[in-house]
Amino acid sequence: MMIYRRRRQRSSVPGGFYRFEGGQRQTVYGFGEGDYIRLRDEFGNVWTGHAEKQADGTTRFSFRDSEGNIINGISECGGILLRDEHGNTWRGFVD
Repeated sequence: MMIYRRRRQRSSVPGGFYRFEGGQRQTVYGFGEGDYIRLRDEFGNVWTGHAEKQADGTTRFSFRDSEGNIINGISECGGILLRDEHGNTWRGFVD
């Protein structure tokens, strides 16, 4: 038997416009509201994900596209760093 913990209804993660740039001028951008975020890359792929506030003040991000690719990252002091399973990195911010 599995016991699931109920998720909080309210999130302390701010919403806004997210913009990330990769090493080879790759861009990913989109909007987020609370802990739900939806991004689009330069090829038109849609990345959906969420943000979770951690106890130490950081925020962890996780995104997935329709092909099953995953991007994870962390935010500290306004800047966000994301990394995919191939080792590509994106740096960004929230407006």
